Amino acid sequence: MGSCARLLLLWGCTVVAAGLSGVAGASSRCEKACNPRMGNLALGRKLWADTTCGQNATELYCFYSENTDLTCRQPKCDKCNAAHPHLAHLPSAMADSSFRFPRTWWQSAEDVHREKIQLDLEAEFYFTHLIMVFKSPRPAAMVLDRSQDFGRTWKPYKYFATNCSATFGLEDDVGKKGAICTSKYSSPFPCTGGEVIFKALSPPYDTENPYSAKVQEQLKITNLRVQLLKRQSCPCQRNDLNEEPQHFTHYAIYDFIVKGSCFCNGHADQCIPVHGFRPVKAPGTFHMVHGKCMCKHNTAGSHCQHCAPLYNDRPWEAADGKTGAPNECRTCKCNGHADTCHFDVNVWEASGNRSGGVCDDCQHNTEGQHCQRCKPGFYRDLRRPFSAPDACKPCSCHPVGSAVLPANSVTFCDPSNGDCPCKPGVAGRHCDRCMVGYWGFGDYGCRPCDCAGSCDPITGDCSSSNTDIDWYHEVPDFRPVHNKSEPAWEWEDAQGFSALLHSGKCECKEQILGNAKAFCGMKYSYVLKIKILSAHDKGTHVEVNVKIKKVLKSTKLKIFRGKRTLYPESWTDRGCTCPILNPECKCPHANSWE
Repeated sequence: MGSCARLLLLWGCTVVAAGLSGVAGASSRCEKACNPRMGNLALGRKLWADTTCGQNATELYCFYSENTDLTCRQPKCDKCNAAHPHLAHLPSAMADSSFRFPRTWWQSAEDVHREKIQLDLEAEFYFTHLIMVFKSPRPAAMVLDRSQDFGRTWKPYKYFATNCSATFGLEDDVGKKGAICTSKYSSPFPCTGGEVIFKALSPPYDTENPYSAKVQEQLKITNLRVQLLKRQSCPCQRNDLNEEPQHFTHYAIYDFIVKGSCFCNGHADQCIPVHGFRPVKAPGTFHMVHGKCMCKHNTAGSHCQHCAPLYNDRPWEAADGKTGAPNECRTCKCNGHADTCHFDVNVWEASGNRSGGVCDDCQHNTEGQHCQRCKPGFYRDLRRPFSAPDACKPCSCHPVGSAVLPANSVTFCDPSNGDCPCKPGVAGRHCDRCMVGYWGFGDYGCRPCDCAGSCDPITGDCSSSNTDIDWYHEVPDFRPVHNKSEPAWEWEDAQGFSALLHSGKCECKEQILGNAKAFCGMKYSYVLKIKILSAHDKGTHVEVNVKIKKVLKSTKLKIFRGKRTLYPESWTDRGCTCPILNPECKCPHANSWE
């Protein structure tokens, strides 16, 4: 067969596969479903054959070619030797360029009845069609097989025979459309240049989405094998009927063209070499089809078969080659605190199929499905955006003055503002000082002063001065201090009671008070008319910021008008921070040091 005829053949078959390579449209940026370019998968790879002409010693071989009236021309004979380049007809000759080397071929050893040709690929590829051009007469029977697991198992693509029923017991697709056997390419004519063509995406598959599971099962290969099972001679009439046949018993093939592309699930339009793969050095290898996809649509993997590490908010899907939909992977919402996430089908279903991403290994002291909150022991710094690495700051609770929360072995602060839970009698955001009227900052908190007024925060000695006192007493940071002049002292159960440690439900009754002067006749150390600016539940006590409007009663403790911080004591008896204090409320306040 001439080079011109083969050029037309190749062009025609390229048109057959255009539906796959052009499925995404004309865009080269892969905004929609896309596929890498088509090419000959045999280029740059090793073709295997069971035998080769002259592999052990020089052999003589002959060929017939027929005239237009089917009479034979004089046979042409030559020698072959696999060890000599000018006499060799190796399997690699089937994969060289049909245009640059139109007269090179592979030839089997003499008198071989069964032969096998195999192409092993380094990865999964999409196979669309096979073109074989024979130098010898085409076989009377052959089978095309493929493997999808690198040669462990094989499955037939197509059977070829002059008589499908007699040879394989199968129906012929010439009479029954879609049959797995055909007699179309098994005629001995022409005696040289005969073609065998197989299209993997023939009906009923040619109208399907080329990336659907059904089509992938048909197109995806790791190995391709042709078994030549029955040789046949050229049946043309020889001029010399008495001439005995000699040296014609072999298979010979000009071209073995395996058309296909890199397998990328519709998520890439370019591919690079697979790591560790070394192409066979031969002319034309720069046109070879590589096997590792350069993935788009937020996908990853050698074949874009899964989502990229931080894009698992929806289940992975192959692109839709029929509609062009890219089916991109979607980023997980991790607030900048995770590098990877995984898809959780239960989360997906619970969200109504809207979001299924769960962030992995949250960084920067965050936790949660979306790394959306600070870990225990850290609090949210509202001065920083939550995506900042330092948005969660460590709690700075005093190790002595802070209480341990229920069901925990360490002290945690309020994750919203960093306030620490304090032990009884302890005050401050970090629980680092005694409340007013308390002393002896230590492992059990602070104990009440045994005075009507203030006492020394270290020793507990009562103050003899009637002047205005400080409203809190700071203690040295991280230094538990005890009164060494008195025996060891511990809290009673009622005094150590707090809302944080109370297992029952706290019930506090709110009352409407009458005339504030009624409190003046009662046994209170002071009675104040105040405006509550803010109230902070510290768990073990309440810290109330007030503006004193009027002092109705005062004993030994001198109190002046203005902004002050008060610490109501009713929590010690009720197990909660009672009474209920409402900011902006103008109301009387009374307390006793007794």
